[in-house]
Amino acid sequence: MKSKRLLLRPLLPLALLLPLTAACGASAAADGEAAGKKVTVTVGYQSKTINTVTAGTLLRSLGYFEEELKARGQKDGTTYKVEWQDYATGAPITAQMTAGKIDIGSMGDFPLLINAARGKELKQPTRLVAVTGYNLRGGLNTVVTAPGSPVRSLADLRGKRVSTSVGSAADGTLVRALQRAGIDADKDIQKLNQQPSVGASALAAGSADALSQFVAWPGQLAFEGRATALYDGAELNLPTFHGVTVREKFAKERAGVLDDFLRAQRRATDYLREQPVAAAESVAKETGLPAEVVYLYNGANGIATFDPELRPELIAALKEDVPVLKSAALVGDVDVDAFVDPAPLKRAVQAPAYPKAGAVKPELWLQGQPTTRTFDSPKELLKAAKGADVRAAYVPDALTGTLWFADKAVWVADGDELRAFVTAASAQRYVDGHAGARIIRYADAVGLAS
Repeated sequence: MKSKRLLLRPLLPLALLLPLTAACGASAAADGEAAGKKVTVTVGYQSKTINTVTAGTLLRSLGYFEEELKARGQKDGTTYKVEWQDYATGAPITAQMTAGKIDIGSMGDFPLLINAARGKELKQPTRLVAVTGYNLRGGLNTVVTAPGSPVRSLADLRGKRVSTSVGSAADGTLVRALQRAGIDADKDIQKLNQQPSVGASALAAGSADALSQFVAWPGQLAFEGRATALYDGAELNLPTFHGVTVREKFAKERAGVLDDFLRAQRRATDYLREQPVAAAESVAKETGLPAEVVYLYNGANGIATFDPELRPELIAALKEDVPVLKSAALVGDVDVDAFVDPAPLKRAVQAPAYPKAGAVKPELWLQGQPTTRTFDSPKELLKAAKGADVRAAYVPDALTGTLWFADKAVWVADGDELRAFVTAASAQRYVDGHAGARIIRYADAVGLAS
């Protein structure tokens, strides 16, 4: 059960306090206006929060939304233009939406609740109309430390400086994880409210002892050898997701345009699911992120599952997130049922539902290959990787299923079995409970698998 007594520092994300910048066309008139008119639709997105790509980076690069609007314009005589605005977090998107300057935006579950609360407060109500990517256990958020750090478990964070973005899903993961470890996030650590890039720099400089952030920061830092995973958010076993929010006024006045966006998002989701390597390469090109990191989250067995459906498990989790934000004085009461509006997606997309995701399998991406190979066990993956020209090898955590880089994982030999873990703490817990099991190096695991 999630506690309703969790505490966060009562700080608003810095981006909510920034002055609003100009945006175009968000207050255009309704669908079906006189021929010859020009309409600009403004979309706020987070290019480097890569489990939003089907409503942002990938969608933009594919041009599907523009295609849908061009077809609409050929029917109603209106010229439609899309203005894409890129942000590092969801908070500035909310600020622009509540000023009537962004029509459609994508952000994480905790920022979505702030979006709902701020929209109601400022009389610019918004609605949650779709999901982008989700993880039913919470694996999209991770706490990391610098390589070689003496911090080996959450208990070691007492008295330490931890960077996060207050009000983000990663902040929620941090608070909940600390509470389960018997640590008060308000009193027992020094929380640094920082943008992800600032926090990453603070970790590297030693001015932060740990960093709690959302996709893709933990994976990127680990891949580049700049961080080691301390806590896998999937240990909470609580769903986390990102979604699409729209200004209620825009949704009413331009219902057809919203339908076009949701159809385009579904098309982008189809593309990502059918061509995950190509999609990862595309997002990497647009963002500057390593394609191997993008694939960790967005691949065929990636940490994120992409599906626009407003799943009941996700909405239930959103309701349980409200007390966390209330305790931090970031929101008051939020009527989640009133905020969630499944009608536009049902109206716009008649395609069959996606099949439920199966068990995560180890996966190997070789240099120069447009596809990957999956394996039934970590040992088979390691056998195939030995001596191969490996671009990236991925293995699921033995307990949570969270995918991680095989060479960054913590390996355990247990008899003839080889098991991988995202964190040293979880590997040690496994060893403590299994006589004869031992932690080994990645190179040793490869040797034992041969």
